[in-house]
Amino acid sequence: MFTSTGSSGLYKAPLSKSLLLVPSALSLLLALLLPHCQKFFVYDLQAVKNDLQIWRLICGRLICLDLKDTFCSSLLIYNFRIFERRYGSRKFASFLLGSWVLSALFDFILVEAMQYSFGIAAASNLPSGFLAPVFALFVPFYCSIPRVQVAQILGPLSITNKTLIYILGLQLFTSGSYIWIVAISGLISGLCYDSKMFQVHQVLCVPSWMAQFFSWTLEPIFSSSEPSSEARVGMGATVDIQRQQRMEQLDRQLMLSQFAQARRQRQQQGGMINWNRLFPPLRQRRNINYQDGRQSEQQASPPLEVSEEQVARLMEMGFSRGDALEALRASNNDLNVATNFLLQH
Repeated sequence: MFTSTGSSGLYKAPLSKSLLLVPSALSLLLALLLPHCQKFFVYDLQAVKNDLQIWRLICGRLICLDLKDTFCSSLLIYNFRIFERRYGSRKFASFLLGSWVLSALFDFILVEAMQYSFGIAAASNLPSGFLAPVFALFVPFYCSIPRVQVAQILGPLSITNKTLIYILGLQLFTSGSYIWIVAISGLISGLCYDSKMFQVHQVLCVPSWMAQFFSWTLEPIFSSSEPSSEARVGMGATVDIQRQQRMEQLDRQLMLSQFAQARRQRQQQGGMINWNRLFPPLRQRRNINYQDGRQSEQQASPPLEVSEEQVARLMEMGFSRGDALEALRASNNDLNVATNFLLQH
């Protein structure tokens, strides 16, 4: 379910890979080998306010001191890597930077409001780590990733491809006494940045020269190879169901490989991709495979009529109408497959 919104692995997501490896390694190092150094990474806003320890504001919001928070945030970052693939590393880094800075401001506001209203001093108890940007990523996740039903339980209740992510976020939300302050500030900052409120996306962004510098220096270190096209064999209850599942998986593999090859050719030569030429309808290919002795069709079938509702859903995610139409036609009006095409490439 963690790969339902994109292909597996960290291909085209070097920033997500660095956020998975570096903070997790440092968190384990502090917990197992250097426990006496954890005091330097405590997120204490009272010390920042009274003693002007600005370094604590930075260190306390980068490394998790609780290994449970490290594990949950790492799983969420792995799932949210789809946004780096979609927007690019620079825009993804700008979102993380903007939400990180804004959430620090909202942390101060919420803590002062609690102390003024209820007399509760929570400044020295806030959890440490790169948590606020993780919660901020739930805003674009909720708004732009479509819900695909996986199973239905207890009548109206249904399990979707996003259910486990929300459960994991709830687990992280309830892992500490005052982590809800960090969560709320992260959600507010993500909403402000995603809605482009007060033009914060233009002020809090990664400069192009800095993005190029890290692209030259760090991206080769954290880059990942393209995942293999192998798929698992169908596990249906009967031989016919397994055969159908296998054919559907082979169809998807073929479409993905052909699309990637055509994309590389377009980048080298220029021009538009003829999706109808590359991806004949899935139903047509399955009929050819299943009906023995039937002659292969000489001409491709006319373009399928696509649903305007599905086109609108893809356009709401930021894709152009032309790409949405071609993706739906290529996937035989399968919204989930079309979404994976557009998100992965």
